[in-house]
Formats: sequence, C-alpha cells, structure tokens
Amino acid sequence: MENNSINRRNFLKYTGLSGAGLVLGISNANAAVVTATAVVETGQALSLLTPYIIIEKTGKITIFNTKPEIGQGTFQSIPALIAEELGISSDQYEIKQTGGESKFGPMQMSGGSMSVRLNYNELRKVGAAAREMLITAAAKQWNVSEVECTAENAKVTHQPTGKTLTYGELVETAAKLEVPKNPTLKDPKDFKILGKPAKRQDIPLKVSGRAVFGIDAELPNMVYASVERCPVFGSKLKDFDKTATLKVTGVEQVVEVERVFGVYKTTGVAVVAKNYWAALKGRKALKVNWDYQGKENFNTADYTQYLRDLAKNEGLIDKSEGDFDKIFAESVQKVEAFYETPFVSHSTMEAMNCTAHWYENGNLEIWTSTQVSSDTVRDMMSRFGLKEENITLHTCFNGGGFGRRLAIDFIIEAVNLAKAIKKPVKLIWTREDDTQLGPFRPPTFSALKGALTTDGKLAAFQHKVIAPTILSFLNPAFDKTKVDETMVEGISHQAYEIPNMKNTFVYADIHVPLLWWRSVTSSTLAFSHECFIDELAHKAGKDPMTFRLEMLTKESDTKRVLQKLKEVSNWDRPLPKGKGRGVAQWSFFAGLAGQVIEVTKLSDNSVKIDKVYVVIDLGTVVNPDTVKAQMEGAVIMGITAATKNGITFANGRTVQSNFHDNPVLRINEAPKVEVHILAEGGATIKGVGEPGLPPVAPALANAIFAATGIRLKKMPFNLDNLGE
Repeated sequence: MENNSINRRNFLKYTGLSGAGLVLGISNANAAVVTATAVVETGQALSLLTPYIIIEKTGKITIFNTKPEIGQGTFQSIPALIAEELGISSDQYEIKQTGGESKFGPMQMSGGSMSVRLNYNELRKVGAAAREMLITAAAKQWNVSEVECTAENAKVTHQPTGKTLTYGELVETAAKLEVPKNPTLKDPKDFKILGKPAKRQDIPLKVSGRAVFGIDAELPNMVYASVERCPVFGSKLKDFDKTATLKVTGVEQVVEVERVFGVYKTTGVAVVAKNYWAALKGRKALKVNWDYQGKENFNTADYTQYLRDLAKNEGLIDKSEGDFDKIFAESVQKVEAFYETPFVSHSTMEAMNCTAHWYENGNLEIWTSTQVSSDTVRDMMSRFGLKEENITLHTCFNGGGFGRRLAIDFIIEAVNLAKAIKKPVKLIWTREDDTQLGPFRPPTFSALKGALTTDGKLAAFQHKVIAPTILSFLNPAFDKTKVDETMVEGISHQAYEIPNMKNTFVYADIHVPLLWWRSVTSSTLAFSHECFIDELAHKAGKDPMTFRLEMLTKESDTKRVLQKLKEVSNWDRPLPKGKGRGVAQWSFFAGLAGQVIEVTKLSDNSVKIDKVYVVIDLGTVVNPDTVKAQMEGAVIMGITAATKNGITFANGRTVQSNFHDNPVLRINEAPKVEVHILAEGGATIKGVGEPGLPPVAPALANAIFAATGIRLKKMPFNLDNLGE
C-alpha cells in the first residue's frame, strides 16, 4: 500500500467536493501491485491514484464503475466488490460511470469477460482498506480497541457500548491515516452481498426510461446526421450530386466523412439536418457514384469454395504432440469431417450512434455507448492532437455490445463530422447500416481427423482451422506467416487427454471488415470441435458423455462440469423415441461452461428444442441472478447464430438488411433454460459473459443427431426442415 495525498486545490477539483474526504483506489504507478491511497487536503499529486471510492463528510459515498455497462451487470457487480468489504448496502452509495480519464486507469473497457475475473480481489482490498481506516479512526476517537469495533451500514459501532459514528463523521480523521498494506478480507461465509442474488441498480433506471443510452443524448442546437456509405466493401467514393438532397426541408449540409476501422478506411457522404427524419429523407435523395475497385463480384459462394480449397494446404502448426501423422496413418478406425460456419452480424438492439461537439476553444465532448472508454479517449488524443483535459467522454449505458462496440469507427465518424460542420451532431446508423456494413464475426472452416484404438479410445486428433483473421484489420503489422492465436482459440487447450495431436491454421484473405463477436472464435470452433468429438464417440460405439469422461482421467474443471451436467440433466435416464440429448463443453480464455440440450423430432421433419441445461464453472460468483441472466442470454444468442440466417454476400455487398431477413430467436422459440453455477472457490476466477455461448451450437447439433440420426456440419441449420 502507498500513502499518497494531493493538494487541496487538485483534490477539490478532482472530486467536486466542498471539503475533505477519503478517496481510495488502486495505484496507477504499478497496476500489477494492489495499492490504495488515502487522500487528504495536502500532499502529493493525484496522478498515482485510480480512485474507486469517495466518502464525503456529509456521509455521501460514491463508487466509480470503470467497466461500461452493456447489459452484463457490471454497474452492480463492480461496485459490489467494494461495497461488500466496506460494509455498505446498495442504497447507501451512488455509482458513477467513468469516461476514459487516465486517472481511472487504462482498462476502462468491457470485453473478454474480464471485468470481475481480473478485479475480484483487487477491488475487495480497496473496500477492505477503507473499512479498516474508518474503524481505526473511530477507535482513536473513542480511545478503545479496534477489535471492539465493527463497520457495517456505513457506520462504525463500538460493540461493548453501542456507540456509533457514521463514515461521514469519521472520514476526515480516516483520511489522515496510513493506508493498510494488507487489509484483511472478509471470510466469504460473512458475505452479505457477494455470492447472493442481488438487485441491479441499473434495472429500475432502464424499466422507467431514466437510463441514458448513447442514442438518448440531446444538446441545444444539435443537428442529426445519416451517412450514405458504399455497400460494396472496399470501394471508393467518386462523386455525388446533392442538389435534390438540399431541397429536402430541414437539410442543412451535405459533406464527406471518413469511417476508420483499423486498417479499413472508407469515405461516405453525410446528410446533416435539423431532425433525423430530414437527414434520412435527404440521404435517400442523394446521387452517389462509387468506384467499386473490382470488388463488386465478391460473393458467398465463391468465398466458401475458396476456403474449402485452402483446406488442402498443410497449414501452420498451432500445437503438435506425439506423432499424429504416424498414428492416424496406422489406425484402422478413422474419422474425417469438414465443418463450416457463416459470417454473423452483431445486431445490438441499440444501433451504432454517437453525439459529438467541438467547442470553439478546441475542446471535444462525446456522448456514446461504447465498450472501450479509455481506448476512445486515447484515440481522440492521438488522432486529433488533443490533450486529455480537452476531451470529455460520457460513457452511456450500452444497448448491447457483443463485441461490436469494442470498435470506435462510428465514434471517429461522428467526431470527424462534428469538426467539419462546426455544430454538435448526433450520428445514427440505421438498422440497415448496422446489418450490412459490418464489421462481422468471421467464418471458420474446420477440417478434422481422428483415429481410435481398437478398444475405442481416441489415439490421435487433428483440428485444422481455415479462416480469415480479425487481427489483419486491427493490426497494420499483422504477419500472415504466423498462426493467429485468436483464430485457433481453444482447440489446443481442452482438458481431454489425447496422446497425439496436431492442430494447424490456414490463413485466408478477405477485404470485408471483421471483429470480435461474443466469445470470439470459440463461438464457431466449439461447434466443429465438440461435434467431431461426438462423431468419434459414435464411431467408437460409446455414449458421448462416457466417451468424453474417459478422456478425463485426471481431475480437472472440465471433468467437474461434465459430471455436474450428467447429474442435473439425468443423462443416464433414457428418453422416449423421437427425443434426443446432446452434450458439449468448451474451455477458453474467458472461462468454462458446458451444456446438455434436449430436442424432439416432430412429424413434419422439424426439431423443437425442449430444454437447455447449463453448467458454468466460475470458482467464485458475485451475483447468481446476473450469471443466470447471462447464461439465458448466451443460449438465446447461441441458438440464433446456429439456426438463423447468417450474413451472406452477393455483388460485393451484404444480402441481409434488417431483422426480417437477419432474425433473432423469438420468445415463442426460446427453450427452457436451467442454470447451475459451480462456485467452489479455487485460485482461478472465471468469466461469465462469454463462456455460456460456445457449447450451444455443438450441444444442439449433437442432440439433433441423437434424435434424428442426421449429423449437421454446417451452420446455420434449419430446425424447421432438417431435410434442407
């Protein structure tokens, strides 16, 4: 722990307070070391501090949330880690969302299921340090032993006498104390918040309409913009005629504006108007000529064949153990298969939008829904040559993220536009823009081989991934001669004990922008990998669950997940004819989950999903209700990606345009979902947001095989007619 402080002027400026208080956080000086800092009225600079708590003399307590709320629950879970140790309930503190300020650290972002799993202990220590300082302050004031005092409900109590002092009454004294170097964390058995179902503070705001999403931003004299962009990927703007557009009532300006997504840059034509309707109407009146750069013939059929042809290449080695080639060649029981997955759009319910205002003094203010607050500020600083103090970012509630808002192309576009028109402007993408212009989840094609021993055990396994890569868009220095680890995610790190393995990667070119999607590449690779495990089990003549568990002789989290699934799904109980169940699990950087799905084959050759059993292994859970909601959402999203239209291309452009031809699962199609959480402690805390999605497609496909005998190897599959 460090004991740093700031001068009064900076402290008041920083906190907006009217007097002394206590600010505690994590040191920016060494992010790897958990430290906390008490702030008093004199002393060192605030730059060392990543503050999380402010306690004022009035008793007001503020906890900062550095992880943008995208529906996943960080608005509750991150402050809860501090509140638990500090001894305050959810109605005793205010939550403020940070806006990318460097004093809050470089990781103000939501992605990779990192928010809780990487901050669980560090933030608890911040709360615990504050609690101990407040107890020490009270003990000094009463001249009693600290061990006789407890802190709860925002006050310290001297147990023998019942005397109490509020945190506000203690804060001035506490702020002058040395910060505990190793604060004692609560025993989990004493938790009042963590591990228990808790109401989320953002829900009342959302159901009452008081929550402010990016699209809700309103400013005086604000104008609206809609941008016409070339639908053919890789094209350039030649010229445009704005004559008809300027005749539309309400239209004020028509200007060029650049969209920047990594190395992908395009120029569109923005119609700026007094209201959004006029902007849209003016956009439709535009006459634009594009130079397609020879990209107008790009289509899904040709690209699919291109990927299939690439499968003939040996590929770059991702992992090689034992001697796969020899064992596979000598085996008399072999299985080979080829799996395909489509492009998919993110389709957040809140379409991309950003409101930006350049002031006459050169300051920039932004209102938007983003997953990457700190990245946004850093990008604006470098892109426009601004100092941090010249930028104000309002990180609003996100109407869905799913990885799409890890990119800031729409923010750059809005800021460029605001600078060009010299007015505050709200840029809104239409649903068609959002569906058709990407970036998309990339497809992965998988060529798999497996060899069995004579007693039906897996002796050799190969997973070759053929795919374009996301990093080729995001990293100008991307090296296609090396394996892109994000595109072989998880295939070489499952817990199955396989003596001979050879996994490879084949790079595929593409010019269509790609981006992370919820659970990244695991959302596609788990489908091929776990379905192929089922194929091998069938070849071996073994039950799929038994086959998997036989490859897990050592104790592992994966083994525990499968055993729990077997128990809660009554796996060994026979199902009636026409019904089937399938199992899949997936372990990757974000965490581990498994699912059993039960389906029924109907007389019209369709399949109904009856029930989904989910087991997620977390080690430690903050809010079980949030985890349950995340798993239910993951199942819905996973079934959508597995069974609804993917994104396809014709004439260089996206075929789908809106939810009518790019649908999501409807409520009448949603199955029952039963969630079981493994929170049995352990050193590793796993993520929640993404692990529930990868097992959905393979568990469903395996269940369909069990019910119908039809092995599905290409997503999406049509549940209404398996014969298609």
